Amino acid sequence: MKRIMYLISEKETAAIDPIQNNQSKPFHEEEVDVLVDEAIEYNNSIVVWNDEVNTFDWVIESLVEVCDHTLESAEQCALIIHFSGKYAVKKGSFDDLRPRCEALLDRGISATIQ
Repeated sequence: MKRIMYLISEKETAAIDPIQNNQSKPFHEEEVDVLVDEAIEYNNSIVVWNDEVNTFDWVIESLVEVCDHTLESAEQCALIIHFSGKYAVKKGSFDDLRPRCEALLDRGISATIQ
């Protein structure tokens, strides 16, 4: 999950009771900046599939270089891929995952975005 914060500009309109405040204008408009905090969940993952072609070392090296894994994390992913047949090695936005998935495919590693 990724959190982003940004500012939006919004008009705030307040009704004023002309009898209580002795004002002739019934409305007062004011522009305020509102800080919006959104949590973005990414539903996309790169799934690497087990094969009988690529070595553990090649998969580990590729995960470190392409997916920014640590060596330990890449080793764990490679073992899970080997024993389970597949594993979601990276989560994120489609725009971030697509070039990474293509780089894994260019290295001969079976990978899909799901």
